[in-house]
Amino acid sequence: MTEPRRRGAGRVVALLLAAHPAPSAAVTALVGVLAAASGRGGAGTVLSAAAVLAGQLSVGWSNDLIDADRDVAATRHDKPLATGAVSARTVTIAAGCALAACVPLSLANGWQAGSAHLIGVAAAWAYNLGVKRTVWSWLPYAVAFGLLPAFVTLSLPGGPWPPWWASAGAALTGVGAHAANVLPDIDDDLAADIRGLPQRVGHRGARTLAAATLGAGSTVLVLGPAGPVGLLARAGLAATWVLTLAVALWPAGRSRAPFLICLGLAASGVALLLLRGARLA
Repeated sequence: MTEPRRRGAGRVVALLLAAHPAPSAAVTALVGVLAAASGRGGAGTVLSAAAVLAGQLSVGWSNDLIDADRDVAATRHDKPLATGAVSARTVTIAAGCALAACVPLSLANGWQAGSAHLIGVAAAWAYNLGVKRTVWSWLPYAVAFGLLPAFVTLSLPGGPWPPWWASAGAALTGVGAHAANVLPDIDDDLAADIRGLPQRVGHRGARTLAAATLGAGSTVLVLGPAGPVGLLARAGLAATWVLTLAVALWPAGRSRAPFLICLGLAASGVALLLLRGARLA
């Protein structure tokens, strides 16, 4: 590979890394699985996943763009914008294109479903733009995650709303994801006067908040649907609580492991839901 091509490939990789690829891919995959399990069909499932992916990319890129100066001050070597691996102009264009694509892709799933998804994306952008500095930092996560089941069900024939337990479980998981995501950065955040809920309660409080809401979210998803809970589902729920305990006891530091565990718990919640045979609509 020639040097210009190598540099070009490096910039593409850096741009993708600036989009927070792990959570973007995880949320997109989970919505795709829910859409397929709810009967959207192949084309409908792809359309749902494409809308979510565009929204997630726009949120991830805008997050790094807005935090660029703070990441430089904190010498964040894991942030491509802070290291200069990709330019602010490139990330700005990418975020704008992703957001522009998200609107028609969302509405192509139906105006009700599309509106629900766009409200969730707007909540995530609001978090990036300043809500994360307030005690209400958890709310955009609760709204964005809580509306994902509605995005799936409202796109089905008749546009039904999801059952309460689906929205509640997803919202609780979102709050847990928020607390787990900021754990490695609490000290840097406080130095930059970012005082969201996890920062206000400190390392131990944030770990407890993450574990409690993640465990509660999984419990609601397993016990909320009507009907008996099988032995396998109970065992899966018990394993979930073991993982939440790991999050609660994780030592303070810059490890992203608690957040990765959180993504795993979100996936296990969907798996347990499908294992129970429960349907969103």
